[in-house]
This record gives sequence, structure tokens and C-alpha cells, in this order.
Amino acid sequence: MDYLDKLNPQQREAAVHKEGPLLILAGAGSGKTSTMTHRIAYLIREEGVAPYQILAVTFTNKAAREMRERVESLIGEGINMWILTFHSACLRILRKYGERLGYTKDFIVYDPTDQKVVIKNCIKEQNVDEKKYTPSYVLSIISDCKEKGVSPKKYAEINGMDFKNKIIYELYAAYEAVLKKNNAMDFDDLILRTVQLFEKDDEVLSYYQDKFRFIMVDEYQDTNFMQYRFVRLLADAHHNICVVGDDDQCIYQWRGADIKNILDFEKDFKNTKVIKLEQNYRSHGNILEAAHSVIEKNKGRKHKKLWTDKEKGEKLKYYRADNEKDEARYIAQEIDHIHTKDMRYSDFAILYRTNAQSRTFEEALSARELPYRVLGGTRYYDRKEIKDIMAYMRLVQNPADDLSLTRIINEPKRGIGEKTLEKLRTLASVRGESLFEALTDDETVDGLPAKGADSVREMISVLSSYSQEKDNLKVSDIYDGLLVKTGYIKSLEAQNTVEAEGRIENLLEFKSVIYDYEKDNPQLSLAEFMEKIALMAEIDNHDAGENAVVLMTMHSAKGLEFPVVFMPGMEDGLFPGWRAFDRPDGIEEERRLCYVGMTRAMQKLYLTSAEVRTLYGKTEYTKESQFLRELNKKLVEGDGIYEKKSAPSDYSGSGGNGGWSQGGGNDGYSNTNIFRPFEQLKYIKQAQTTPPPASKGSGGAGAIAQGDKVSHNKFGEGLVLSIEGSTITVAFDSVGVKKLARDLAPIKKI
Repeated sequence: MDYLDKLNPQQREAAVHKEGPLLILAGAGSGKTSTMTHRIAYLIREEGVAPYQILAVTFTNKAAREMRERVESLIGEGINMWILTFHSACLRILRKYGERLGYTKDFIVYDPTDQKVVIKNCIKEQNVDEKKYTPSYVLSIISDCKEKGVSPKKYAEINGMDFKNKIIYELYAAYEAVLKKNNAMDFDDLILRTVQLFEKDDEVLSYYQDKFRFIMVDEYQDTNFMQYRFVRLLADAHHNICVVGDDDQCIYQWRGADIKNILDFEKDFKNTKVIKLEQNYRSHGNILEAAHSVIEKNKGRKHKKLWTDKEKGEKLKYYRADNEKDEARYIAQEIDHIHTKDMRYSDFAILYRTNAQSRTFEEALSARELPYRVLGGTRYYDRKEIKDIMAYMRLVQNPADDLSLTRIINEPKRGIGEKTLEKLRTLASVRGESLFEALTDDETVDGLPAKGADSVREMISVLSSYSQEKDNLKVSDIYDGLLVKTGYIKSLEAQNTVEAEGRIENLLEFKSVIYDYEKDNPQLSLAEFMEKIALMAEIDNHDAGENAVVLMTMHSAKGLEFPVVFMPGMEDGLFPGWRAFDRPDGIEEERRLCYVGMTRAMQKLYLTSAEVRTLYGKTEYTKESQFLRELNKKLVEGDGIYEKKSAPSDYSGSGGNGGWSQGGGNDGYSNTNIFRPFEQLKYIKQAQTTPPPASKGSGGAGAIAQGDKVSHNKFGEGLVLSIEGSTITVAFDSVGVKKLARDLAPIKKI
């Protein structure tokens, strides 16, 4: 058991736990993957558990791949064990038993781009206003329903059938009908249908309960209701479930993650053993102390505090920029300066709250000719030419996929316009056929425009041939044949443009992707390859070996680490964002996101904000983030972070001490006679020296001007932000910003 000697006492205790529920509270950088892999090795090597009796699930292919590699390094390669993402595990189960739910084994998986096409078609067919019911809005509701196991019918029962809910219900039902007709599932379906299969079919559930006697779940704090149901159903037979997670890093509630799953684990599984991993192996001491000074303000958390035997390291650096361009200039300058000290560009990460912030950093890095890479932009697999060729490949796998056929029937040009396609859809619908089936009928094809009949007939012939032989051909052979025989590559060559040349290069690069997968698995089937591509997460695109500064959102950075991290945009309204105040636990989730961002840093951590920021076309003065004000002042150096004089004694201090100050006479915080806007409001600094025309106001209190404190009969006290014509804008402490009728509002000057 010498392989366990590298573990610390808490890690070792978790690794040798065999039976019964186990909750491992693993802080950031505390070696949770090492603990999990050593536990798997211990169960197999010392306790005689068969590898096939263990199920280990996580959230990303990257994490699953790393876990498998580490396990194999401990017990040898070629283990027959499920170390998979939730989606991959469920997909494997549905491939075997999906027919019991009415799907064929060749069902396909629609990615977000495909889903958007489907719902847009549904919106169009139902004559719904796309501006009021945008595809992204409708899909978000559908996804939320599926994560909670709510069918279209159940949605109507819960929400009623008023005008809005009736439209959502009809679109949801239409969307589901299209997927079923096309023998397709979306990502949410993979888990939902598996849970439905378990709940419907005792034989299948018993088979997998008996098969997986030991279950391990990574990042348990990120599980949603359906993922919780999946593992709960499997674990109910033997209760040998081990979950690893950190409630302080639950940052995906906006997409369904339920922090109660980890907080209530001990209630769900009686006699749970709880082990805390609090030793951090990633960050220097000051970074950990600073991160803890923020996260400890959360009430909904289990008590723990990370520590390290590393040196304290440098203090955090804070820079208050003039504007967003100055902020980007400062960060690019720091990267350029530190890089000269033998650090790679890939050692630097700029983590922002929203993707919209990336532009100024791209410009600043380009100006200094510093290499960078943006994670979260257009994925390689979302490019048009790649989506086109993948649509051809999916039709070979599943000819019933109307969505893919619609995409490529005129790629390359075959003279099939939208009107002709609509007639084909109608004909197929009347016959109860897929578009592909309709086009295998010679009479149907003969009825197409003369220009397109022959080329469509040839396309159907090519797809039919490869579909029949798909199990006898390598994926690379199918790919080569489709590129040539469909005329796709020839049409790009004929364009003879720089853009077409770039598309051809991307298609050739895709061949390299196929070769890489075939190298790892010589027996790779077309279905397996398409699954691997469909299930790729954005974090899987991160190549640590690429020597470039990484730009990404804090959500995307989960699970990664960098020697130097910059966190820009530390301003109320941006981070934490305004929407955080709409939910009772909104600020706590934003605070967890801040904690995640800070704990990505290994050696240096920079925090920045801009006094004036232009975002989404609006220029505004800002108030520094409340997370900055929550930091331990002794751990920060650089510019001052303003605080109100009456702040609690824990945060008081003199100007410039540790990067903190109480503020001066013009900051709006030091003078108790100046109104302080409510916490949710960005601090608005008066921009012009000449006040605008006064308002008559109401209540007989005299003229009201910008900057005045006012009282409202219903909203209480507030600050006048602006007066434009007959409208007066006021920031109220209780309800936020309100626009009022200047002469009618029941307000008076204080």
C-alpha cells in the first residue's frame, strides 16, 4: 500500500473508506482527484472489488480522462470500468436500452446549435413573434423543465394556460415532437430519459444497481435534480456512494445546479462519514487568506478553511483604472513586464464576469503583440463547414434526421430553395415519413426542379450507400467519401477565395481529429465518434500547452489553475451583477464565483476595476465591488478601496494602509451627510459641474435638482440621478432605480 504514502492523513482516510456513504468536502486545490483515484485503486487492489462494479461520474471529458489516466497509472491499463461524464454514462445506457422508451439504437444527440434551429422552426411554424419569444429564452425554459423532470403537459398544469404559458407549452410540445420524429435527443434528454427508464423499468434499474455496487460522483455541488435522481436511484440498493465536492464552489445554480444536494447529503444518506480536505496544494498563503475573507461572509455553507504549507507569497494587487481601456492597458502591461522574467504567456489568465468584457483585453494584448486565446468564442466544431460535414455524417448514422438533411440539402448548391423544401416537408408529413424517406421515392425527386433532381438523387444514393456500409467502414473512410462524392469539397475549391481556402483547411484539420480518435480506438464506430464530438465541453478546448494568455469567464475557469490571474471588472453591477439581487441567494452565488476566480491563482492575483466603464453602449461611473470591501485589508496593496466611515471595525483603517482607505471628501462615502445609494446601486459620480435645470418637484417643497436627496411616499429616501424633460430618475435605497413623472410623483426634497 505504499502508493497511499503520498496522501495526507485526511486524503488517506477517505481513500481507504470502503462501505457506506462518504462525503468528501474538498476545498479548491486540495487534491480531490488524487483522493478519488487512490480510493478506486484501493478498492480494486486491496478490497478485491471488480473494476466493472465501480461507476465514477464527473462533468467534463477532461476530468474523466484525467481520472482514468491516474487510475491506470496505479493499477495498470485496460481496466473495464466506467469513468465517464454524466452525459456519456447515460448515453451508454440509452444505447443499450433506449428502445424500451421508443428510440432506436441509432438515435442522435442534438447540440445547442441544432436545438436552436429546431426551436426557431417551431416558432416560425406556430406564427409566434420571435422578438418576444426568442429561441434562447424558450430553450432556457425547456432546459429548466427537463432538469426538473417537467413534461409539456406538466408545465401547463403547474403554470396554467394564460396567453404566455400557452405559447411556451405549445412550443415545448412542438419541440419534443420534432426530436422524437427525428429519433433525436438533446443533452438534457440524456439524463432525463435515463432516469425515466430507471423509474419505468425495474429490470433495467436492478441490472445497473447490481452492476455498480460502488458509486463515486465528482463535483457533487454542481449536480441538478435529474443528476441527483440518477445517482440516488443507483445508490439506493447498496448505499456505497462517495461524493466529492465543495459547496463554496457551487457556481452553476443559474443552469440548474442545486447546492442543497451537497448540503443535505447527510440527510439523504444516513450514517454518512464526512471528511474535509482543507490543505491546499495550489495557492500561496495570502491568496487563500484573501479568498477566505470573502467566502466566509456566506451563510449557506459548511464550515471549513483552506490552509497551505507554502509561503505566504505576494499580497494581492489592486488597480483602480480610469476606464476600461486603461484597465486593459494596465493588465497587458503587467503581463508584458512579468513575462520578461521567464514566465510563459500560458501562465497568465484574465478571468472576467461576462464575455462582453473580452474585447478591450484583446485589443490591448494585440497592441503589445502578446499572444492570447479566448475560450468561449466560436468553437471549432461550431464553424459552418464543420457543422455541414457533421450533418452529412449524422445522416449516414441516422437517415431520419430531418434537421441535418434540411441543413445540407442545398450545401453545395443543388437548386433546392426554401419553397421547394417546404413542399417536401408537407409531403413527408402527410405520408408520415422523414424527408430522407420521401426523397428515396423516384416520383418525389422527379417532381423537383429540373436543376436539382439529379443532384439530389445522387446525394441520396451516396448517403444510402454509406449508411448501409457504416459498420464495415472506418470513420475516416466515410469522411473522405462524403467530402468528395457529395461535391462539398469541389464547390469550395471552385470558389477560389481566401475564405474558402480557410474552410478547406478546417475540413482537413477535422480529418486530423478523426485520425487521433482512430489511433486511440482502431475499432471506432461512426456513432461513437459523433458522440465524442457532441459531448465535448468548452473546458475540453483548453490546451495548456499552447503558449498564449488565456481569456475566459470565471465560470469557464472552474477546474483550471494559473500562476498569475487577473480579475477585472470588480464593480457593483458588473461583479456582483445586478441580477444577483433578484434572488435571495443571488449574492451568495456571486460570492462563490468570486472565490472560484481567486482560488485559480497560484502565485499572483490582480484585482482591477474602472472608475468609468462603457459596456453595452452605456457609459457610467462605477462603485467598487462589495467583494473588494469584504477583503482582508492586510492582504491587498495598490490603490485604495473606498469604504464608508461607519463600516464595521473589522474593515476600518487609514487611507493607504494595505491598499485601503476610508475615502476623501468627494467620494460619496466619507461624509455621513451625503446620501449613500443602496448596496445594489452602482455609485454614480456627478459628471458635469453645471447642474441641469431644476424640477418643480411636488409636495410644495421647492425646486429639485440632480444630486438632491428626496423622499417618496411609497419608496422612501433616494438620490436624484438625472432630470430629463418631464422624467426624473431616482435611486431609492429600498427598491433601486425608478423613473418618475417629474410633476406628478409624490416626492419632496429633504
